[in-house]
Amino acid sequence: MIRAAVLSAVSAPLVVSSIELPEPGPGQVRVRLAAAGVCHSDLSLSNGTLRQPVPAVLGHEGAGTVLSVGEGVTGVLPGDRVVLNWAPSCGSCHFCAELAEPWLCTEANAATTVPYARTRSGDELYPGLSVAAFAEETVVPARAVLPLPEGVPLEDAALLGCAVLTGYGAVHHSARVRPGESVAVFGVGGVGLATLQSARLAGAGRVVAVDVSEKKEELARAAGATDFVVAGAEPSATAKAVRAVTEGRRGADVAVECVGRAETIRAAWDSTRRGGRTTVVGIGSKDERVSFSALEVFHFARTLSGCVYGNCDPARDLPLLAGHVREGRLDLGALVTERIALDEVGGAFEAMRSGRGGRSLIVF
Repeated sequence: MIRAAVLSAVSAPLVVSSIELPEPGPGQVRVRLAAAGVCHSDLSLSNGTLRQPVPAVLGHEGAGTVLSVGEGVTGVLPGDRVVLNWAPSCGSCHFCAELAEPWLCTEANAATTVPYARTRSGDELYPGLSVAAFAEETVVPARAVLPLPEGVPLEDAALLGCAVLTGYGAVHHSARVRPGESVAVFGVGGVGLATLQSARLAGAGRVVAVDVSEKKEELARAAGATDFVVAGAEPSATAKAVRAVTEGRRGADVAVECVGRAETIRAAWDSTRRGGRTTVVGIGSKDERVSFSALEVFHFARTLSGCVYGNCDPARDLPLLAGHVREGRLDLGALVTERIALDEVGGAFEAMRSGRGGRSLIVF
């Protein structure tokens, strides 16, 4: 028996209780968690914005140590330090094999719909985004574990599994920020902070952080923001404020939206200069609608693109990010505003609902 934070039904509170976790079967790995980040996507899974079978153990951003492996597993051994990958690619579907776009893999979250453990009373449990990191231990497919290179603290490495790969990829793979370009980042949560650090790493010139809370300014500037804008009540007011701090008031070369709200996406679009790039990282509801006129699409000649998992190949990008961490160019600890125990995960969800802080990190 291990302890885990269980979501019994959509919109129900997380309850920490004992669950029965089986030994790994063929092609599976059992991991003892060192830490798990609390991501806004977990909140979206819990409230039904994103689909998730229940009852479930959420948590998809984690790192830990391999305890045991099932038959046929060759990539890791007991004792190895690993980062969990919530979107493991199959390597054989059209997106993986033919397009070399593993972040769009059709089988990435296949394990989400398969029960992986049981409650003490015997009810089947599903793993949130295939990972179930809000637990002392988890069992995942072998392709969902990535060996952690040396020189990266195991606790902080949890953030590499989602926030950092997403923020880094949004800047380097999706928006492809060039040295000297201006970047506006909307939303100063865990992903937003990683995006700010990544913009600095890319050599961006002016970096504008945008958030509804003026209390985020210190966090944003520490992550690399040169300017901070408090979001207005209307997208147009926010965009006007962002454009005011860009050269010639023409707007940012790149805007990265890390919230997933229609009004924020609209503000990011309006903040982007003619011919610039707007990248949407935030995961919104299917009911959110963003409108553009046919004339403005033509006139502004901007590019609007979605960005799944930073358009990253974790197996390729994780060692690169680890190198940046070792050399001091990425500060994982600066993304964490609170280190908590598993029993405090409910408070971390409440902090996200109210827009407080950056990343909460559950430490086991």
